[in-house]
Amino acid sequence: MHGIVLLDKPLGLSSNAALQRVRHRYGRIKAGHAGTLDPLATGMLPIFLGEATKFIQHVLSARKAYRTTIAFGTETATADREGEVVATAPRPVASRAELDAVLSRFLGRIRQRPPMYSAIKRDGVPLYRLARQGESVEVPEREVEIERIDVLSYSPEFLEIDVVCGSGTYIRSLGVDIGRALGSAAHLAALRRQWVSPFDAWPMVALDALNAAEAPSDFVHPVDAALPQFARIELAEAERAELAFGRRVTGRAEIDGRYRLYDRQGAFVGVGLVGHGILRADRLMATA
Repeated sequence: MHGIVLLDKPLGLSSNAALQRVRHRYGRIKAGHAGTLDPLATGMLPIFLGEATKFIQHVLSARKAYRTTIAFGTETATADREGEVVATAPRPVASRAELDAVLSRFLGRIRQRPPMYSAIKRDGVPLYRLARQGESVEVPEREVEIERIDVLSYSPEFLEIDVVCGSGTYIRSLGVDIGRALGSAAHLAALRRQWVSPFDAWPMVALDALNAAEAPSDFVHPVDAALPQFARIELAEAERAELAFGRRVTGRAEIDGRYRLYDRQGAFVGVGLVGHGILRADRLMATA
């Protein structure tokens, strides 16, 4: 079983706990996930099974979409509803026009400070671990990109929005910053990841449905479909064998770069690198 399962991660599970449950469903096969979700977040968690784990680094998750509910009036240590309240402020009384003007300031390339409770590491230690130990460090700002913010509902108590953003964007930080920009305080009451590129049109499967399925293989997508940025090369059997033995194939006419490799039967073999007319293996499927 080698491919990608797009899990609809349930509320309350860490990404690793969700990974282990999927891995168990497929016979404790080797597995890894891309794009960590907090336990209080739900939605798309791409899980790579078997030989597909070799290609996680090549999957471009440059764009992500979220639906979030921002609660006004309080900030918390974790920037979500589970954290200790660290600040309070009156709820905003902005008009819709004033809200739109504030939200427009968060579009495009912006500077954002990630939350202390995050997986970012300092000297090899995740910040959330330092925070739980009572340590506080200055988290440097980073540049992120927010492509779109769509308002679904708005009141002095809550703001529900859809956000399309680039990789590395923290929606918890966005919620806090929006609250402050409105002259209030805020934290996330709910967060759902709707999709991660290049899986924006791919269906998710809930954990309960996966466990109940007679054929869990029906929910496994081929890994090569997640690598559309690489052009295709079809290999002769002798060329495929050369690469499998760690040797190189000369005389290639393709421009330099990475390619998806297939055998003559159309089976995905792996990813290769062409440079100066020479093709060498980058990552190969052992099953090939």
